[in-house]
Amino acid sequence: MKKLLTPLHNGSSIPLARLPVTGNDPFFQGILDAVDSSWRVSSYFGVPQGSDVELYCVLASKADGTIGVVRTKVTNTFPSLAEVCPQLHLFEREIAEQCFLTPEGHPWLKPVRFQRPFGQERSYWHHLDGNGLLPGVMPYYQVEGEEVHEVAVGPVHAGVIEPGHFRFQCHGEEVFSLEISLGFQHRGIERALIGGPYTQTMYQMETIAGDTSIGHGQAYCMAMEALAGCRVPPHAEVVRGIALELERLANHAGDLGAIAGDVGYLPTASFCGRIRGDFLNMSSVICGSRFGRGVVRPGGVGFACGKSQADELLGRLEAARSDLENAVELLWSTPSVMARLEDVGIVTGDTAREIALVGPAARASGLNRDVRRDHPFGIFRMGQIPVVTAQSGDVYARTLLRWLEAERSMNFIAEQLHQLPAGGTLAAPGNLAANSLAVSLTEGWRGEICHTAITDEVGRFSRYKIVDPSFHNWQGLSLALRGQQISDFPLCNKSFNLSYCGFDL
Repeated sequence: MKKLLTPLHNGSSIPLARLPVTGNDPFFQGILDAVDSSWRVSSYFGVPQGSDVELYCVLASKADGTIGVVRTKVTNTFPSLAEVCPQLHLFEREIAEQCFLTPEGHPWLKPVRFQRPFGQERSYWHHLDGNGLLPGVMPYYQVEGEEVHEVAVGPVHAGVIEPGHFRFQCHGEEVFSLEISLGFQHRGIERALIGGPYTQTMYQMETIAGDTSIGHGQAYCMAMEALAGCRVPPHAEVVRGIALELERLANHAGDLGAIAGDVGYLPTASFCGRIRGDFLNMSSVICGSRFGRGVVRPGGVGFACGKSQADELLGRLEAARSDLENAVELLWSTPSVMARLEDVGIVTGDTAREIALVGPAARASGLNRDVRRDHPFGIFRMGQIPVVTAQSGDVYARTLLRWLEAERSMNFIAEQLHQLPAGGTLAAPGNLAANSLAVSLTEGWRGEICHTAITDEVGRFSRYKIVDPSFHNWQGLSLALRGQQISDFPLCNKSFNLSYCGFDL
């Protein structure tokens, strides 16, 4: 299998001439063999080439920290592997939608984002609706039987929330199946990146998922730096790492409060809502933006962190640590809260591995995976954050993971601020290498982010593929609801807290 895959390190590039186009049979069998050998699919996508489509598969191996890339060329159809390799299910549907291909044998072929294919004027899915492709217009899974009923939620929700459609098949209160349909907020970001990078590209990266500005921004910059052969100054690497962990802390603190709110426990909900703001304000100390926009830039960072800022951040960090400890301790010491979190929305380790969950959702089911350790980048090549896991795979485990990770992120930030190196903030990147491919992985607060950039003969993007962690994890939410009470949905949903816009690229 290793002979088939072209190896890369995280944040590196390779000329396309060194990435052979393999035959179809070894390509598809090789993916299955790799997954059977504990490799995981990070990205799988197509690139239209005239009447053909080149398929690229990016796989990651925790065992040796290697990224493997393999490609082949197909016309009109390709064999679906989804039935034997469920982690490819959504990827294959996306390829069909974007590249005008049919995955033969796919068990449940339907649109992902209701977009027209790349380079095609008519929709591959036009047969679903006589007037063309309309969001949400497609067949949904149904369970038949006496007293079985369907509950439809969304896509328009009651609060200030992005659109998503949920179809529950229920018997009384028990959920047999939950089908999630997204794509109502598709913005065409990947299509807009072709021909770039443009002046606005960095700003688009920071808004792929607004709560993950640093995570996606870092992945993009790593790809750019790999293609340009640019080396980031040490001070910039540390500031990037601090910003990434502050983003994690703000979101984990917010989620801890939101989970408390979903079970009606207002003390922790109220405290964490404010504490989330404290971490957001720490990002603002560095760059003036509470969401960290402007910090990460190709070649380094847009803002330095001086001693006065470091001292201020240390003081704010210790105050926030004390407040968060007290707020979370209220959860663990309240039996009525524990009764609502434990044994609810279970995703077993085997299921999590089969569908390739990432991030806290994966670690809560016992999967010991984290890009910061398994494929280290930036400051994480020098300073490691211990990876923590839980085993129960329920809402309690996903809540606990957030607190355990928050503790370790706070320790990491304090350590980096105490030994902040001096030096430059930005190295000017050169021109991007032509006819090359770069892959970058980062560990966003939801989990693995994967960016793959492919350049043409003049060093512009011929394809830029983005995989947000939500793309891997929405299926986990569906499976967590099986056999649960439908009233548990808000709690399970918040325990994953996935991104609509990060999915609807």
